Amino acid sequence: MTRQPHVKNGLIYLKRASKVTDTSVKAIISNLNELGIKNPGSVLANQQASELYELSIARSECRLTDMGALCVETGTHTGRSAQDKFVVDDDVTKETVWWDNNKSMSQENFATLKADMMAHAEGKELFVQDLHGGADAISKIKVRVVMMKAWHALFIRNLLIRPETPELEGFSPEFTIIDLPDFKADPERHGCRSETVIACDFKNKLVLIGGTSYAGEMKKSVFSYLNFKLPESGVMPMHCSANHNDDGESAVFFGLSGTGKTTLSADQSRTLIGDDEHGWNADGIFNFEGGCYAKTIRLSQESEPEIYSTTQRFGTVLENVILDENRKPDFDDGSLTENTRCAYPIHFIPNASATGTAPHPKNIIMLTADAFGVLPPIAKLTPAQAMYHFLSGYTAKVAGTEKGVSEPEATFSTCFGAPFMPRHPSEYGNLLRDLIAKHNVDCWLVNTGWTGGAYGIGNRMPIKETRGLLSAALDGSLNNASFRKDENFGFMVPQAVAGVETSILDPRGTWSDADAYDAQAKKLVGMFIANFEQFSSHVDQDVRDAAPLAG
Repeated sequence: MTRQPHVKNGLIYLKRASKVTDTSVKAIISNLNELGIKNPGSVLANQQASELYELSIARSECRLTDMGALCVETGTHTGRSAQDKFVVDDDVTKETVWWDNNKSMSQENFATLKADMMAHAEGKELFVQDLHGGADAISKIKVRVVMMKAWHALFIRNLLIRPETPELEGFSPEFTIIDLPDFKADPERHGCRSETVIACDFKNKLVLIGGTSYAGEMKKSVFSYLNFKLPESGVMPMHCSANHNDDGESAVFFGLSGTGKTTLSADQSRTLIGDDEHGWNADGIFNFEGGCYAKTIRLSQESEPEIYSTTQRFGTVLENVILDENRKPDFDDGSLTENTRCAYPIHFIPNASATGTAPHPKNIIMLTADAFGVLPPIAKLTPAQAMYHFLSGYTAKVAGTEKGVSEPEATFSTCFGAPFMPRHPSEYGNLLRDLIAKHNVDCWLVNTGWTGGAYGIGNRMPIKETRGLLSAALDGSLNNASFRKDENFGFMVPQAVAGVETSILDPRGTWSDADAYDAQAKKLVGMFIANFEQFSSHVDQDVRDAAPLAG
């Protein structure tokens, strides 16, 4: 028999199931009142997954798959609205935010937006989840997320770290997100670009999201705030995956979409710390999250069995995935979007870390998919070179044509995550360089892109060779190899590695036309140099000297 909601003083919540005391609920209501939501219609606080399933179904927000996952559609927005994200310009952010990369909103416009959104929430049924951002006891923050959709509550509960029930008593948020998808912003009134808005008030530790149902905005709002807050205390926030071996020796994997970050860090012989966001402080590295948000387009049981298995169980949220007539997910169908996703608690992965923490990394891997076919499959970096390539954040993509063949297109996303970096990249780069030097970390650039020619001529780097080189780097044996200095980029490239085809280590030699390789290399070097001009005045001479060698 279904339990009925408990009603008291105008508040509705599932008292027995959610394990929320009257004292905690009163504190939550008081906090909402302080934010400006004076008369919420009802508040459902800290529901567990089973309750949120019931509510999502009752509110017709979702469908269930054949195996019990919850499947939703996000409507018009099937990805982040980067052009609609703003940071409030005030005395805290004016001199600290990298305004070349972040759009500003005036304090007056934000105040108007907040008042209008709080008025919009009056009388509405609201969901509240109290969670943690950060697995480290010192660096973590208490996050309160206020939402209008039950499935949003399940999503963010999956993605952030879920406190134990006793920790919810007296929970005092240090950062708040209010997500009202059906609120439409007014560009003229609110100083934004469209009816969609993500407004970040770092001074008052508040983010307002309106006009989009894409749940990833909540996840990345926490990441953006931690990227702003943590460097002040010497903690390095990182857009990366991480794992460790049985001896606790950890590795960090930086990389943009399509470079293999998730695939290469998901090694069954190593423990997964996290797949996307981490911090590095005086004690080591730690996951910011308690879950994973994996792409599912063309996902298969054969290629990625661990991620695939999470889509077949109760508790996972599938976004914009097409279901067939038997409610079975069709991961090859991108008719709604190529950005289909699944969100699940990290413990759904069998070899996931129970603590989300690990000692200082022994290795840092910077992944790139070089479609120009110029970079070697692996190279060892000095600390200055590591900072240079971290600030560059290079990969390459191919802009498709009707015939499917095109010139490669370089992509530079500083710190391997420019959209989430409020501060100037040099702040993160300096932090990383100092930590690398202090803890004697080996740094590697790994190319998972093309060999034997550029895209359309050469071939994708064999995954077997990449895994072999990566294993040699992580177990330390690669340090004993004989190295040569790359004539274009100046980093050191191994000349022979056991179990790896030697010819692949020299990219020029894999091309049938060496002159064509030289011309392509010169072109890529020029792109690196031109991109780095924006950082040149913010870094030391040794980092400037780590630039590729102009021919």
